[in-house]
Amino acid sequence: MKKVLVLVGDAAEELDAMYPIFRMREAGYQADVAALTRRDVQLVIHDFDPDSDAYTEKNGRRLPVDLAFSEVDPTGYAGLVIPGGRAPEYIRLDADVRRITEYFFARNLPVGTVCHGPQVPAAYGLLKGRRTAAFGPLAADMENAGATVVDEPDVVDGNMVSCRGWPDLPEWSRAFVSVLERSAGPA
Repeated sequence: MKKVLVLVGDAAEELDAMYPIFRMREAGYQADVAALTRRDVQLVIHDFDPDSDAYTEKNGRRLPVDLAFSEVDPTGYAGLVIPGGRAPEYIRLDADVRRITEYFFARNLPVGTVCHGPQVPAAYGLLKGRRTAAFGPLAADMENAGATVVDEPDVVDGNMVSCRGWPDLPEWSRAFVSVLERSAGPA
């Protein structure tokens, strides 16, 4: 079975993580979840409240983890997914997350980012000259990383597929599965 790797951490947004995991499984892929350790991670639910200047956050489900970042051999994976939430802010500091992410970009393999997910490749200089969607307030960060920000639900730039956040996941999922299938070539 073809496999997709999903990089998470505590405070990953629940829909940003769970929706792609289920969608990958629905499409016939094994979705392996990796985090700093094999401990279940605490997902969070972000929502918008008209009485708040920022999004709100509350605890969501706990997500089982299949392997630690240090245990990941990226050669066994057809694609990489980096969900949003607050997790990308700190998982990008992990040397193994860098190793894994750079592996996929160097080989032009499918990489999907959701919401705050582009913070990971941006930190490594991998978005220079690329088009990406991201959570709106990250636009300046993405531009400072050399990317062109596109305000669309499913931005495809080569083998990278990005979206602004969980409301875009249906469009993002269709685009990402299409890129995965194209990357895999004929069966």
